[in-house]
Amino acid sequence: MTRALVLRRLPWREPAQAAAAVAGLPWSACLLSDGGPHGRWSYLAAEPDRTETLAPDDARDPFAFIRDLLGEPAPADPDAPPFQGGVIGLAAYELGARTEPLALKRDPEWPDLMLARYPALLAFDHAEKAVLAVGRGEAPHLAGLAADRAAAWLKTTRFTPASDTPAESFEPEAPGEAYEAAVAEVVARIGAGEIFQANIARAWVGALRPGADPFDLFARLATGAAAPFAAWLRTPAGVLVSNSPERFLSVRGGRVETRPIKGTRPRGADPVEDALLAGELTASLKDRAENLMIVDLMRNDLARVCVPGSVRAPDLFRLESYPAVHHLVSTVEGTLAPGRDAVDALAAAFPPGSITGAPKVQAMRVISELEPPRGPYCGSLFWGGFDGALDSSVLIRSAALVERGGRWRFRACAGAGIVADSDPRSERLETEAKIAGLRRALTEPRA
Repeated sequence: MTRALVLRRLPWREPAQAAAAVAGLPWSACLLSDGGPHGRWSYLAAEPDRTETLAPDDARDPFAFIRDLLGEPAPADPDAPPFQGGVIGLAAYELGARTEPLALKRDPEWPDLMLARYPALLAFDHAEKAVLAVGRGEAPHLAGLAADRAAAWLKTTRFTPASDTPAESFEPEAPGEAYEAAVAEVVARIGAGEIFQANIARAWVGALRPGADPFDLFARLATGAAAPFAAWLRTPAGVLVSNSPERFLSVRGGRVETRPIKGTRPRGADPVEDALLAGELTASLKDRAENLMIVDLMRNDLARVCVPGSVRAPDLFRLESYPAVHHLVSTVEGTLAPGRDAVDALAAAFPPGSITGAPKVQAMRVISELEPPRGPYCGSLFWGGFDGALDSSVLIRSAALVERGGRWRFRACAGAGIVADSDPRSERLETEAKIAGLRRALTEPRA
């Protein structure tokens, strides 16, 4: 049904401005990039022609759902944006109970997997400052109608972010002392030889002000400092707002890439302090060791579906700086084996290694003992193209919002990778540095 492809070139609009036109629609989605080297394209999608939701008690194969929605691979335009129509999916962290031999507690408010298929979307080229309306259909005229439908989303009033702070409360779900105790327990279990590393998270919760909408939070993040994998997704379960800097998996032309983040320092108060903190991170043997453990884990995950000997790590411990933190980022890549596709890669590597630990399965067991269900946090938001391409984020720096009694309530988490020489207080402070961007967007007045 999707073999025909029509592209229409349109004048530039900021993607977050355009997203305001469709943000109230069920299954509206905006995949927002910062326009940097890993985020040239942003996408806006709405009005899906099919949706699927996989509840925790539904035993059907989640990856068969994805393949069913995508169908047989369709031709793509090599000069067009990477995403030329297809599926956008939200995989909760607990989908990992279906990819690894685990029994995980489930979040009652968020399904394991939610999928929507979009034959129409807008693609925003930050490099060329152009917008493409993308349409797919059984025949060229149907693909043209889909492209026209997408183009119509731009014919709206520009969005003006609210001046009031969206949230009336923002509180830790548990005291900081509880998190430090959990870190100390993980350090002890590492010392006993049970695991080498585990990513342990803590949560903050609160409510939006009466009349506030989750899009207020998305707009504040977008107009402040969007990350390479920022996102908006409205679903029947609730709304996901993400400002993630981390790629999970990218698949195109048989090549698969992952870019795990491990190693963090807060940004400095002035350029001198900032440079000192960045230098401290790049020189830290602890942070490099933590990063390398996850690189090895991701190499193992990709090796399940890649040509033997093709998996390599061409770039290790690269410093990347974001508004609230500095990170160490590594790159792992490989070539998919014959008969393997992007959905196989997703199944082999989920959930992301950077937010689990090593060994992966035992680290996930430890996480389940020490944390409530994570829901969308540390899961993945991904797109799968009708042509077989895929890209996805790790859902960190994200808030999950659910409407109860006419009020929007949110839960946002931040975690840290715990290793043998982790200091509980330092790890707690790291989580507070990571949540700082979301905290500001929710609670601080606009300048």
